[in-house]
Amino acid sequence: MSTELVTGLTTGSDYDPLDDASSWWGGQKNRSRPTMPPDPAAIRRQLAWRRAITGVLAEPEQIRVVFQPIADLARGTVAGYETLARIDAPVPGIGDRLSPDQWFGAAEENGLGPALEGVVIARALTRLDDLPPNAFLTVNVSPHLLGTPELDEAFASVSELSRVVVELTEHVAFGDLESITTETRRLRSAGALIAVDDAGSGYAGLQQILELRPQLVKLDRALVAGADRDPARAALAELLGQFAGRLDAWLLAEGIETVGELATFCRMGVPLGQGWLLGRPADEMLPLADEVRARVLAETSRVAVTDAIASVMISKVTVTTADRCDSPDPQPEPEPLVIVDRSGSPVEMVAPDPRDGVMRKLPVSLRVLASDAADDVLLRALTRSAEHRFDPVVCTDSWGQVIGIALVDELTRHVVKARAEDH
Repeated sequence: MSTELVTGLTTGSDYDPLDDASSWWGGQKNRSRPTMPPDPAAIRRQLAWRRAITGVLAEPEQIRVVFQPIADLARGTVAGYETLARIDAPVPGIGDRLSPDQWFGAAEENGLGPALEGVVIARALTRLDDLPPNAFLTVNVSPHLLGTPELDEAFASVSELSRVVVELTEHVAFGDLESITTETRRLRSAGALIAVDDAGSGYAGLQQILELRPQLVKLDRALVAGADRDPARAALAELLGQFAGRLDAWLLAEGIETVGELATFCRMGVPLGQGWLLGRPADEMLPLADEVRARVLAETSRVAVTDAIASVMISKVTVTTADRCDSPDPQPEPEPLVIVDRSGSPVEMVAPDPRDGVMRKLPVSLRVLASDAADDVLLRALTRSAEHRFDPVVCTDSWGQVIGIALVDELTRHVVKARAEDH
């Protein structure tokens, strides 16, 4: 990649483009119609940024990677960590301790966006071995940079991406989604999960979610802030949660900063939360503080177990991968069998066929949390296509691990009985 400015100044040189006879000033001698001169301050600002960014790329240890916990709101534990970059190097003439957005914005303007993002991703992935069990690591990626050599090299720096969530951190034009979808398929084939940021920020964002079908949807902060005091905002957040559930994705409430906001999203059954109330970015992957864990568990304990689908779930199931199945059409098993893909997501099952009760291979048309409300799951199950409306529902824990299945007829009896007792 070239490191020369459009003014002709080579990076690292003390040569001033304002004194260059071949620059704008010299060029005016040969022009019949004068043009507006470039802004000297803008040129110097661009040069300062370019020198600073190339210096950081030459010495990537100047980039600190910090980790903000993502909480499992059902268990009061850490489900994963979002990696965030901190660059403390000064930019002469501009300032010290500038924000990551300023660094990445300047890198993009100077054609160094892929290089800087690639270095940050590679540095983040070196910390995969530090991940606690059953936790994931989120790395932020500008969607339009997917497929660039710098990002491909960064993702190829590790042998597998099975515990990595690639978070698409900006919205792009709808017409660009075809190439982005192709690149996300490549990442999925390597074991990564895909997350989309700022859900609810606009119609285009919902269109992207429909096309990309991410496994994780991050709720826009504007819908999280004050949700406990604004029923309309909470209702919209809940609607997006149902939308994510229909796409078989997890919802993450980002920017939780007050106890009231935490209580609201726990009450909604949102599986994941992130924000300063739950944990601030740190140099190490820290567990939730004891007082934070106690607060989360206190809020989630208010959800009665009898209201959850777990109360009718068949927990005695075998979980396996497709290559471990004895045959493409396995013989009836004494207990249900759930087949998962490389990332652990359920794709098929051998379970009682609702038409005759015989154990057969069936697709997974609905996956839910075991803590989800039984009546909500029943409604979602009955709105499936007629062909699969009564197929068993796969139940998972907050990490996405299969822990059982629920039969729709048993679920129906449970909901009807519960409502009769309420009246």
